Amino acid sequence: MHNQINVNEKLNDIGEEEILDRIKKYMEIGQIDDDTALIKNTNKDLIINTDLLVEDIHFNETTSNPRNVGWKAVAVNISDLAASGVEEIIGITVGLAVPPSTTWDWVDKIYEGINDALNEYGGKILGGDCSSSKQKILSITALGTKGKVNLHRSNARPGDLIVASGSHGLSRLGLYLLLSDPTIETANLSHSLKLKAIQSHQKPHAPLIALRKLINCKPKNIPWRAAAIDSSDGLLNAVKCICKSSNCTAILDEDNLPINQEWPNGENWNDLCLQGGEDFELIVSLPPSWAKEWMISMPSCKIIGKMEEGYPEVKWSNGQMVKVSLKNEFKHF
Repeated sequence: MHNQINVNEKLNDIGEEEILDRIKKYMEIGQIDDDTALIKNTNKDLIINTDLLVEDIHFNETTSNPRNVGWKAVAVNISDLAASGVEEIIGITVGLAVPPSTTWDWVDKIYEGINDALNEYGGKILGGDCSSSKQKILSITALGTKGKVNLHRSNARPGDLIVASGSHGLSRLGLYLLLSDPTIETANLSHSLKLKAIQSHQKPHAPLIALRKLINCKPKNIPWRAAAIDSSDGLLNAVKCICKSSNCTAILDEDNLPINQEWPNGENWNDLCLQGGEDFELIVSLPPSWAKEWMISMPSCKIIGKMEEGYPEVKWSNGQMVKVSLKNEFKHF
C-alpha cells in the first residue's frame, strides 16, 4: 500500500489513523499501538529535555527543508542532554502539529530527518502525538541516562577555566546568508566559510563527542565536578547562566573568542560570536588541569576565560562589562 502513496496528499484527506499507520515504519513494531510507551528500569538516574521548533520562529521554507528540520529537532534536544552529562540516549517522543493542508511528503521527510539523527546519536522513537494547527510545530522530548560526571550549572568555582568546545557565530551567519539579511556585510567571505555557516544552521550537531572526550580525559586526582551548558541561546547568555547559578564572575578574554579560523575581524563579528545563538557547543567551567587535558584531547576547544569570586556577571579582562550591540538578537518571545 505504501508504495502507491501520493506524496502530495493533504493530511486532512488522509486522516489521523492512516497518518499514524504510515509513521509506524520509523518505530519498532507495536511501539505506538498503545497511548503510552514502556521504558524499562535502567537503575540509573534519567535526564529529560523538551524543545520546540516553531515555523517562522525557528525555521521556514527558505531556511530549511523538512528533513533538516527533523534532524535539528532531535539534535537540539540531545545537545541539552549532553550539557547535563548524558551517558546513553534512550529515545524520544514526537509531538507534531501542522495545518491540515500540509502534504504527506512534508511529514514523511520530517520523520526521515528524525530517523537520521537517531541513527547518529542513538535512541528510538518511543511515541508521541499529532494534531492540526495554524502553523507547523515540532516538539521533541528526549530521555537519557545520567553518567558519572556532574555537569550542573551551579558547579562553577573561582579559579575554574571557561572552555568552549567549538566555534561560535556560524549558525547565525548561516541564517543571514540564507535570508540575504543585510545586518552584516557578507560579500567578501570565503566560499568555504559560507558553506560551513549554512550547514551549521541547517544541520547542527549535538556535542556528544565533546562530552565523551571531556569525560575520558579527566585527571584522576580531581572530583567529577564541572559546570556546563550548551550555547543554543548564545555564548554570552550561556556564560551568564553559569555565573548566575554558581554566583561567580566570569572574566572573558576578548582576544581569545571561539571563532572559526576564517572569521573576519570587527565589532559586529565579535558580537555575532557572542550572541548569534544555535551553535550547540558545550560551554564548561572546570578545574584548570582538566581544562588543559580537554584541550589536548579535543583541539577544537578553546579557553575563553576564567571564573572569579564576585557578583554573577560577565566582564572582559580589562574590567569592562561584556556588552553586545548586534541587532536582531534571537529571543523566544
